[in-house]
Amino acid sequence: MLLRLTALFVLVPLAELALLVWLGGKVGLLPTVALVVVTGILGASLARQQGLASWRRFQQALAEGRPPHRELLEGLLVLLAGAVLLTPGLLTDLTGFALLVPPLRAAVAARLARRFASRFAVVGPDGVPRRPRPRGDVRGDGDAIDVEWEVKRGDGGEGGGDEPR
Repeated sequence: MLLRLTALFVLVPLAELALLVWLGGKVGLLPTVALVVVTGILGASLARQQGLASWRRFQQALAEGRPPHRELLEGLLVLLAGAVLLTPGLLTDLTGFALLVPPLRAAVAARLARRFASRFAVVGPDGVPRRPRPRGDVRGDGDAIDVEWEVKRGDGGEGGGDEPR
């Protein structure tokens, strides 16, 4: 792992530098610098927009009572995209812009979720490890809480919304 990180932190900047020098030789210094600045500004703006959308999806998942694991992963990917877009370079900009494309980001998040799922154990309240059920899998194994509720239309005072019975 340390060797991979070292290679990443050495090879990526060298590749970025080589690409910028090559591009600067082809189109000139000012257009190259302008391209790096514009992609940084545009990337930061897009990352902010996508980050806010991820935050809204995260809040919606919580409001619906769903675990927001997918939303968290996508939010982290947007954060990563913003970070690499702010670093000068064309390869990192391409990576950042790719992570801001929602279908591609969702695919990367799904792959990460599968990879992480094998490393984490779900443990029930009794301490017994359990395998997570697919979404929509309903069984009568005691894991669900049955709740009845009704909508009360009252005098408009406090708590005039849904109340449990």
